[in-house]
Amino acid sequence: MKLRKFSMLLVAVMGLSFVLTACSKVELENSNTELKEMDVLLDWYPNAVHSFLYAAEEQGYFEEAGLKVNLITPAGTDDGIKLVAANKADLAISYPKQVILAKGEDIPVVSVGTIVRSPLNQLIVRKDSGVNNLKDLEGKKVGFPSFEVDKETVKAMITEAGGDPSKVEFIDVGYDLMPAIQTKRVDAIIGGYINHEKILLEDEGIELVTFNPTDYKIPSNYELSFIASEDGVSNNKDNIEAFLNAAKKGFDYTKNNPDKAIDLLLEVQNESFPLEPEVEKKSLDILLPLMENDEETFLSQKEENWSNYSKWLEEKGILKNKIDIKDIFTEIIK
Repeated sequence: MKLRKFSMLLVAVMGLSFVLTACSKVELENSNTELKEMDVLLDWYPNAVHSFLYAAEEQGYFEEAGLKVNLITPAGTDDGIKLVAANKADLAISYPKQVILAKGEDIPVVSVGTIVRSPLNQLIVRKDSGVNNLKDLEGKKVGFPSFEVDKETVKAMITEAGGDPSKVEFIDVGYDLMPAIQTKRVDAIIGGYINHEKILLEDEGIELVTFNPTDYKIPSNYELSFIASEDGVSNNKDNIEAFLNAAKKGFDYTKNNPDKAIDLLLEVQNESFPLEPEVEKKSLDILLPLMENDEETFLSQKEENWSNYSKWLEEKGILKNKIDIKDIFTEIIK
Protein backbone atom coordinates (compact mmCIF):
# COMPACT_ATOMS: atom_id res chain seq x y z
CA MET A 1 0.00 0.00 0.00
CA LYS A 2 2.77 2.35 0.97
CA LEU A 3 4.65 1.45 -2.19
CA ARG A 4 1.57 2.24 -4.29
CA LYS A 5 1.14 5.61 -2.58
CA PHE A 6 4.80 6.38 -3.11
CA SER A 7 4.55 5.44 -6.77
CA MET A 8 1.52 7.69 -7.23
CA LEU A 9 3.34 10.55 -5.48
CA LEU A 10 6.40 10.04 -7.66
CA VAL A 11 4.29 10.14 -10.81
CA ALA A 12 2.60 13.33 -9.61
CA VAL A 13 5.94 15.00 -8.83
CA MET A 14 7.38 13.99 -12.20
CA GLY A 15 4.26 15.27 -13.91
CA LEU A 16 4.47 18.59 -12.10
CA SER A 17 8.17 18.84 -12.89
CA PHE A 18 7.44 18.26 -16.57
CA VAL A 19 4.75 20.94 -16.57
CA LEU A 20 7.01 23.45 -14.81
CA THR A 21 9.90 22.70 -17.17
CA ALA A 22 7.63 23.08 -20.17
CA CYS A 23 6.23 26.35 -18.80
CA SER A 24 9.75 27.64 -18.14
CA LYS A 25 10.76 26.85 -21.71
CA VAL A 26 7.67 28.58 -23.08
CA GLU A 27 8.29 31.62 -20.85
CA LEU A 28 11.93 31.75 -21.95
CA GLU A 29 10.96 31.44 -25.60
CA ASN A 30 8.27 34.10 -25.17
CA SER A 31 10.67 36.42 -23.35
CA ASN A 32 13.17 36.09 -26.20
CA THR A 33 10.59 36.69 -28.91
CA GLU A 34 8.98 39.56 -27.07
CA LEU A 35 12.15 41.63 -26.71
CA LYS A 36 11.58 44.95 -28.46
CA GLU A 37 14.55 45.94 -30.60
CA MET A 38 15.85 49.50 -30.34
CA ASP A 39 18.61 51.17 -32.35
CA VAL A 40 20.49 53.76 -30.29
CA LEU A 41 23.17 55.90 -31.91
CA LEU A 42 26.09 57.11 -29.84
CA ASP A 43 27.49 60.58 -30.44
CA TRP A 44 30.99 59.22 -31.12
CA TYR A 45 32.97 56.02 -30.69
CA PRO A 46 32.48 54.25 -27.32
CA ASN A 47 34.25 56.06 -24.47
CA ALA A 48 33.83 56.81 -20.75
CA VAL A 49 30.64 58.85 -21.13
CA HIS A 50 28.94 55.75 -22.58
CA SER A 51 30.09 53.40 -19.82
CA PHE A 52 26.65 53.36 -18.16
CA LEU A 53 25.13 51.97 -21.36
CA TYR A 54 27.52 49.06 -21.58
CA ALA A 55 27.03 48.45 -17.85
CA ALA A 56 23.25 48.32 -18.43
CA GLU A 57 23.77 45.91 -21.30
CA GLU A 58 26.16 43.58 -19.43
CA GLN A 59 24.10 43.59 -16.24
CA GLY A 60 21.00 42.62 -18.19
CA TYR A 61 19.01 45.77 -17.38
CA PHE A 62 17.88 46.27 -20.99
CA GLU A 63 16.74 42.67 -21.28
CA GLU A 64 14.91 42.93 -17.95
CA ALA A 65 13.09 45.91 -19.46
CA GLY A 66 12.05 43.77 -22.42
CA LEU A 67 14.50 45.37 -24.83
CA LYS A 68 17.20 44.29 -27.24
CA VAL A 69 19.31 47.43 -27.59
CA ASN A 70 21.73 47.94 -30.47
CA LEU A 71 24.36 50.54 -29.52
CA ILE A 72 25.66 51.99 -32.79
CA THR A 73 28.75 54.11 -33.46
CA PRO A 74 27.77 56.82 -35.99
CA ALA A 75 29.72 57.71 -39.10
CA GLY A 76 29.54 61.41 -38.13
CA THR A 77 28.62 63.46 -35.07
CA ASP A 78 25.52 64.90 -36.74
CA ASP A 79 24.14 61.51 -37.81
CA GLY A 80 22.06 61.22 -34.64
CA ILE A 81 19.74 64.14 -35.39
CA LYS A 82 19.38 63.20 -39.05
CA LEU A 83 18.61 59.52 -38.51
CA VAL A 84 16.32 60.02 -35.52
CA ALA A 85 14.37 62.76 -37.32
CA ALA A 86 13.92 60.38 -40.27
CA ASN A 87 12.83 57.58 -37.89
CA LYS A 88 15.83 55.49 -38.99
CA ALA A 89 16.94 55.17 -35.33
CA ASP A 90 14.90 55.07 -32.15
CA LEU A 91 17.21 57.20 -30.02
CA ALA A 92 20.52 58.99 -30.30
CA ILE A 93 22.96 60.81 -28.07
CA SER A 94 23.29 64.36 -29.31
CA TYR A 95 24.44 67.84 -28.32
CA PRO A 96 21.71 70.05 -26.82
CA LYS A 97 22.91 73.18 -28.61
CA GLN A 98 22.48 71.30 -31.90
CA VAL A 99 19.06 70.10 -30.78
CA ILE A 100 18.00 73.71 -30.17
CA LEU A 101 19.29 74.80 -33.58
CA ALA A 102 17.57 71.82 -35.21
CA LYS A 103 14.25 72.83 -33.66
CA GLY A 104 14.83 76.30 -35.07
CA GLU A 105 14.82 74.64 -38.49
CA ASP A 106 11.65 72.65 -37.70
CA ILE A 107 13.51 69.34 -37.51
CA PRO A 108 11.23 67.05 -35.44
CA VAL A 109 13.55 65.89 -32.64
CA VAL A 110 13.06 66.12 -28.87
CA SER A 111 15.40 65.66 -25.92
CA VAL A 112 14.11 62.88 -23.64
CA GLY A 113 16.88 62.79 -21.04
CA THR A 114 20.04 64.72 -20.18
CA ILE A 115 23.29 62.77 -19.77
CA VAL A 116 25.83 65.49 -18.89
CA ARG A 117 24.53 68.56 -17.10
CA SER A 118 27.44 71.02 -17.44
CA PRO A 119 29.66 72.16 -20.33
CA LEU A 120 32.53 69.82 -21.20
CA ASN A 121 33.38 72.01 -24.18
CA GLN A 122 35.63 74.68 -22.69
CA LEU A 123 38.32 77.01 -24.01
CA ILE A 124 41.63 75.13 -23.74
CA VAL A 125 44.76 77.30 -23.91
CA ARG A 126 48.45 76.41 -24.03
CA LYS A 127 50.12 77.69 -20.88
CA ASP A 128 53.28 78.58 -22.82
CA SER A 129 51.23 80.95 -25.01
CA GLY A 130 51.42 83.57 -22.26
CA VAL A 131 47.65 83.74 -21.83
CA ASN A 132 46.83 84.26 -18.16
CA ASN A 133 43.39 85.79 -18.71
CA LEU A 134 41.10 86.08 -21.70
CA LYS A 135 42.18 89.64 -22.48
CA ASP A 136 45.59 88.14 -23.22
CA LEU A 137 44.07 86.33 -26.21
CA GLU A 138 44.32 89.56 -28.21
CA GLY A 139 46.86 88.92 -30.94
CA LYS A 140 46.58 85.14 -30.48
CA LYS A 141 45.05 82.38 -32.60
CA VAL A 142 42.04 80.28 -31.55
CA GLY A 143 41.10 77.10 -33.39
CA PHE A 144 37.45 76.06 -33.67
CA PRO A 145 35.66 73.10 -35.35
CA SER A 146 33.58 74.86 -38.02
CA PHE A 147 30.65 75.57 -35.67
CA GLU A 148 29.73 79.25 -35.46
CA VAL A 149 28.36 78.77 -31.94
CA ASP A 150 31.86 77.88 -30.65
CA LYS A 151 33.38 80.97 -32.23
CA GLU A 152 30.64 83.22 -30.83
CA THR A 153 31.09 81.68 -27.39
CA VAL A 154 34.77 82.65 -27.28
CA LYS A 155 34.01 86.15 -28.57
CA ALA A 156 31.45 86.68 -25.81
CA MET A 157 33.88 85.36 -23.19
CA ILE A 158 36.63 87.72 -24.34
CA THR A 159 34.23 90.68 -24.34
CA GLU A 160 33.09 89.85 -20.81
CA ALA A 161 36.75 89.71 -19.72
CA GLY A 162 37.30 93.24 -21.06
CA GLY A 163 39.12 92.20 -24.23
CA ASP A 164 38.52 92.93 -27.91
CA PRO A 165 37.56 89.78 -29.86
CA SER A 166 38.24 91.54 -33.17
CA LYS A 167 41.94 91.36 -32.25
CA VAL A 168 41.81 87.57 -32.02
CA GLU A 169 42.41 85.41 -35.11
CA PHE A 170 39.92 82.56 -35.38
CA ILE A 171 41.01 79.59 -37.48
CA ASP A 172 38.59 76.90 -38.61
CA VAL A 173 40.59 73.71 -38.04
CA GLY A 174 37.67 71.33 -38.49
CA TYR A 175 38.11 68.30 -36.27
CA ASP A 176 41.91 68.67 -36.18
CA LEU A 177 41.73 70.42 -32.83
CA MET A 178 44.46 68.41 -31.14
CA PRO A 179 47.03 68.61 -33.98
CA ALA A 180 46.39 72.35 -34.24
CA ILE A 181 47.27 73.03 -30.60
CA GLN A 182 49.99 70.35 -30.43
CA THR A 183 51.90 71.93 -33.33
CA LYS A 184 51.25 75.47 -32.06
CA ARG A 185 49.32 76.32 -35.20
CA VAL A 186 46.93 77.88 -32.69
CA ASP A 187 47.35 79.04 -29.10
CA ALA A 188 43.94 77.81 -27.95
CA ILE A 189 41.04 75.62 -29.03
CA ILE A 190 37.31 75.60 -28.42
CA GLY A 191 35.38 72.42 -29.17
CA GLY A 192 37.72 70.15 -27.22
CA TYR A 193 36.37 68.43 -24.12
CA ILE A 194 37.89 68.65 -20.65
CA ASN A 195 37.28 64.93 -20.18
CA HIS A 196 39.01 63.91 -23.41
CA GLU A 197 41.22 66.26 -25.43
CA LYS A 198 42.51 68.04 -22.32
CA ILE A 199 43.51 64.74 -20.69
CA LEU A 200 45.23 63.47 -23.86
CA LEU A 201 47.15 66.72 -24.33
CA GLU A 202 48.27 66.82 -20.70
CA ASP A 203 49.41 63.20 -20.95
CA GLU A 204 51.75 64.40 -23.70
CA GLY A 205 53.26 66.88 -21.25
CA ILE A 206 51.54 69.97 -22.66
CA GLU A 207 50.55 72.34 -19.85
CA LEU A 208 47.13 73.86 -20.31
CA VAL A 209 44.80 76.46 -18.85
CA THR A 210 41.03 76.06 -19.25
CA PHE A 211 38.31 78.71 -19.19
CA ASN A 212 34.72 77.67 -18.52
CA PRO A 213 32.15 79.70 -20.53
CA THR A 214 29.79 79.77 -17.53
CA ASP A 215 32.37 81.88 -15.66
CA TYR A 216 31.90 84.57 -18.32
CA LYS A 217 28.11 84.94 -18.22
CA ILE A 218 27.42 82.33 -20.89
CA PRO A 219 24.36 80.41 -19.68
CA SER A 220 25.11 76.90 -18.56
CA ASN A 221 24.00 74.37 -21.13
CA TYR A 222 23.56 70.62 -21.04
CA GLU A 223 26.34 68.88 -22.93
CA LEU A 224 24.80 65.57 -24.03
CA SER A 225 21.26 64.22 -24.10
CA PHE A 226 19.19 61.39 -25.52
CA ILE A 227 16.96 62.49 -28.38
CA ALA A 228 13.95 60.88 -30.04
CA SER A 229 11.75 61.93 -32.92
CA GLU A 230 8.40 63.56 -32.22
CA ASP A 231 6.77 60.49 -33.81
CA GLY A 232 8.84 58.25 -31.56
CA VAL A 233 7.70 60.05 -28.42
CA SER A 234 4.07 59.70 -29.54
CA ASN A 235 4.20 56.10 -30.76
CA ASN A 236 7.10 54.48 -28.92
CA LYS A 237 6.92 56.14 -25.52
CA ASP A 238 6.73 52.91 -23.50
CA ASN A 239 9.92 51.53 -25.04
CA ILE A 240 11.72 54.84 -24.60
CA GLU A 241 10.68 54.94 -20.95
CA ALA A 242 11.84 51.35 -20.46
CA PHE A 243 15.18 52.19 -22.08
CA LEU A 244 15.74 55.29 -19.95
CA ASN A 245 14.92 53.45 -16.72
CA ALA A 246 17.34 50.67 -17.66
CA ALA A 247 20.01 53.26 -18.58
CA LYS A 248 19.48 54.87 -15.19
CA LYS A 249 20.18 51.53 -13.52
CA GLY A 250 23.34 51.33 -15.63
CA PHE A 251 24.38 54.74 -14.35
CA ASP A 252 23.82 53.68 -10.73
CA TYR A 253 25.96 50.60 -11.36
CA THR A 254 28.67 52.79 -12.92
CA LYS A 255 28.64 55.19 -9.95
CA ASN A 256 29.06 52.34 -7.51
CA ASN A 257 31.49 50.31 -9.63
CA PRO A 258 33.49 52.78 -11.77
CA ASP A 259 36.47 50.48 -12.33
CA LYS A 260 34.25 47.56 -13.37
CA ALA A 261 32.29 49.86 -15.67
CA ILE A 262 35.50 50.95 -17.39
CA ASP A 263 36.55 47.31 -17.77
CA LEU A 264 33.23 46.59 -19.50
CA LEU A 265 33.78 49.58 -21.78
CA LEU A 266 37.27 48.38 -22.72
CA GLU A 267 35.82 45.02 -23.75
CA VAL A 268 33.66 46.69 -26.42
CA GLN A 269 36.05 49.41 -27.56
CA ASN A 270 36.09 50.20 -31.26
CA GLU A 271 39.20 48.75 -32.91
CA SER A 272 39.48 51.86 -35.08
CA PHE A 273 39.55 54.03 -31.93
CA PRO A 274 41.47 52.12 -29.23
CA LEU A 275 41.05 53.45 -25.70
CA GLU A 276 43.70 54.15 -23.08
CA PRO A 277 42.45 52.69 -19.77
CA GLU A 278 43.96 55.43 -17.61
CA VAL A 279 42.56 58.17 -19.85
CA GLU A 280 39.07 56.67 -19.63
CA LYS A 281 39.33 56.33 -15.83
CA LYS A 282 40.33 59.99 -15.53
CA SER A 283 37.52 60.90 -17.90
CA LEU A 284 34.92 59.04 -15.86
CA ASP A 285 36.16 60.72 -12.67
CA ILE A 286 35.43 64.09 -14.30
CA LEU A 287 32.10 62.98 -15.76
CA LEU A 288 30.32 61.33 -12.84
CA PRO A 289 29.76 64.50 -10.75
CA LEU A 290 28.61 66.30 -13.92
CA MET A 291 26.04 63.64 -14.82
CA GLU A 292 24.12 63.94 -11.57
CA ASN A 293 24.17 66.41 -8.69
CA ASP A 294 22.19 67.34 -5.58
CA GLU A 295 19.71 69.38 -7.61
CA GLU A 296 19.29 67.25 -10.72
CA THR A 297 19.18 63.48 -10.99
CA PHE A 298 20.60 61.59 -13.95
CA LEU A 299 18.50 62.09 -17.13
CA SER A 300 16.31 64.83 -15.57
CA GLN A 301 15.89 68.15 -17.39
CA LYS A 302 15.08 71.70 -16.36
CA GLU A 303 13.14 74.09 -18.54
CA GLU A 304 15.26 76.97 -17.20
CA ASN A 305 18.45 75.48 -18.62
CA TRP A 306 16.99 74.99 -22.09
CA SER A 307 15.33 78.40 -22.00
CA ASN A 308 18.38 80.42 -20.91
CA TYR A 309 20.68 78.90 -23.48
CA SER A 310 18.11 79.19 -26.28
CA LYS A 311 17.68 82.90 -25.51
CA TRP A 312 21.46 83.40 -25.62
CA LEU A 313 21.68 81.68 -29.02
CA GLU A 314 18.88 83.93 -30.25
CA GLU A 315 20.55 87.08 -28.93
CA LYS A 316 23.78 86.15 -30.74
CA GLY A 317 21.89 85.64 -33.99
CA ILE A 318 22.78 81.94 -34.10
CA LEU A 319 19.22 80.72 -33.55
CA LYS A 320 17.37 82.26 -36.46
CA ASN A 321 13.79 81.39 -35.59
CA LYS A 322 11.83 81.62 -32.35
CA ILE A 323 11.03 78.29 -30.77
CA ASP A 324 8.72 77.11 -28.02
CA ILE A 325 10.91 75.74 -25.22
CA LYS A 326 8.31 73.09 -24.41
CA ASP A 327 8.88 71.64 -27.90
CA ILE A 328 12.59 71.04 -27.25
CA PHE A 329 12.37 68.51 -24.44
CA THR A 330 9.98 66.18 -22.68
CA GLU A 331 10.23 64.48 -19.29
CA ILE A 332 9.44 60.83 -19.90
CA ILE A 333 10.84 59.60 -16.59
CA LYS A 334 10.86 61.54 -13.33
